Amino acid sequence: MIYSDKVLEHFKHPHNQGSIKNADAIGEVGNPVCGDVMKIYLKIKDNIIKDIKFETLGCAAAIAVSSALTDIVKGKTLDEAIKITKDDIVEDLGGLPASKIHCSMLGVEALQAAIKNYKDNQNKLK
Repeated sequence: MIYSDKVLEHFKHPHNQGSIKNADAIGEVGNPVCGDVMKIYLKIKDNIIKDIKFETLGCAAAIAVSSALTDIVKGKTLDEAIKITKDDIVEDLGGLPASKIHCSMLGVEALQAAIKNYKDNQNKLK
């Protein structure tokens, strides 16, 4: 399996890895077929993602996707972030092997779950 240099860089030196204490939102998803689990933490102020971290148990592609996703999303509004697609992540990484494209979808699903968690929590406060 051949990975782009950018995938390998994100895998070897992931950005924004870890958790956020007192996160405003958390999204967690998993893929029962491959066993990957991805958890996204968000810190949000004025509808902007001020900080984002991830914890991923999975293959090199899953870790690279998580790292790239956090770079893409940090500083965006929630409305901008929810529009991120698996293709945006794959393009940012310089491509992924066909058998690993599902990892990019996992990243999108984790982000969407975190944003949904945030919005659900905000609605409870109203």
